[in-house]
Amino acid sequence: MDRAADILARAARAPVSVGGSSDFDLNPGFRLPEPRPLKPAAVLIGVTEGARGPAVVLTKRASGLRHHPGQIAFPGGKVDPNDADAIAAALREAQEEVALDPSGVQIFGTMPQHETVTGYAITPVLALIQPGFIPRPALDEVEEVFTVPLSHLAEPGNYRVEQRRWLGQWRAYYTVPWGPYYIWGATARMLRVLAERVK
Repeated sequence: MDRAADILARAARAPVSVGGSSDFDLNPGFRLPEPRPLKPAAVLIGVTEGARGPAVVLTKRASGLRHHPGQIAFPGGKVDPNDADAIAAALREAQEEVALDPSGVQIFGTMPQHETVTGYAITPVLALIQPGFIPRPALDEVEEVFTVPLSHLAEPGNYRVEQRRWLGQWRAYYTVPWGPYYIWGATARMLRVLAERVK
C-alpha cells in the first residue's frame, strides 16, 4: 500500500463527485421531521505510519456515556463557539479524548460532511499523526484507543450491510468489523467514503 501521506493527499483531492454521506444513504424512505437544523461537529480521521503500514486511530467510547456507550468512533465532537472551524474542533477533541498534541498532526484537508439521524453534520478531517504518538484516553469518555490497518479499511469488499430496528422500522447500515471491534453506523459510513476516495 502507498505511504500514509500519499493516501491522505489522494483522499483530500478526490473529485466532488465522490461526495458526502448520510445515515439515510441505505434508507432513502426514512427521514426525520423537518425542519431539522443540523448541529456542526467534526471528527479526526488520524492516520499513523507504523511498521505494518498506515493505520487509522479509533476509540471505543466509555460504557458509562449517555450517548453511544461502548461504540467505536473517531476522536471528535461538537464544534464549539470558540473553535475557529471544524479542523480546530477535531484537533481540540482529539487532544481532550486521546491526548493527541495538535503540533504532532499534519492536516491534509476534509471530506464532505456526514449527516446523522441524531441531527449532526459531521466534517471528517484527514490528518497524518507524526511518529511517537502515545495515546492516553480520557477515561470518562474513552475506554480504549486502538488502530486498524488502512489497507483493511480501504478495501470496499470488507464492508457489509446489516440491519436493525430503530424507531419501529428496519434501518440498514454499513459495518466493517476488525478483530473484536464492531465498527458500524456513521463511523463505518465515513470510512466507506474514505475507501471510495482512495481506490
